[in-house]
Amino acid sequence: MMEDSFFKKIYNHTNIKKDDYNTIINAHTKVDFSKNDIVLNENQINNAYYLVKSGLFRSYVVDYKGNEITTGFFGPYDILIEVASLFLRIPSKETIQALTDCEVYKIKFNDFQNLYSNIEGFTEWGRNWMSHQLFMAKKRAVTMHTQSASQRYLSLVKEKPQIIKEVPLKYIATYLGVTDTSLSRIRKEVLSQTEKLP
Repeated sequence: MMEDSFFKKIYNHTNIKKDDYNTIINAHTKVDFSKNDIVLNENQINNAYYLVKSGLFRSYVVDYKGNEITTGFFGPYDILIEVASLFLRIPSKETIQALTDCEVYKIKFNDFQNLYSNIEGFTEWGRNWMSHQLFMAKKRAVTMHTQSASQRYLSLVKEKPQIIKEVPLKYIATYLGVTDTSLSRIRKEVLSQTEKLP
């Protein structure tokens, strides 16, 4: 029952029927990753995506100076995916790494295609999900230019508090586009402002 509610929370669409959920769940396989495991390497073609049940992951690229730049964080109820590689069938620009021990449900690309072609509600869910991903990518690109580093940090605290608690600062810093030193200063400023509140 708990497994059903997990899948229904992620694949949430009014047109997906009860029997359809059984088909969807059966297309997934439970997989465990250990801390620091690589889920997808740069230049690999992504052949599956994962529903995160527990644990944390990050995606990152290596810049022209050889530095790792974190591009995303994934936690419980997120879909762990490199969209361009999976759907365009091209080598990934990103690497995906487990930051903790993790439990996920894996679905292979061909099994996803089968669900997408045969279950109307799943097709509609997929279109809605992709539209949301495009919106979020655009939002992140805009906020990197329009918000201060402090504002971006506070947004991350609000949206993904687990990241702030469990992820090394060096990964959070590159995700926010700041140095480790700047992030430490921002955290101190935020903490001191919080302590002043009544």
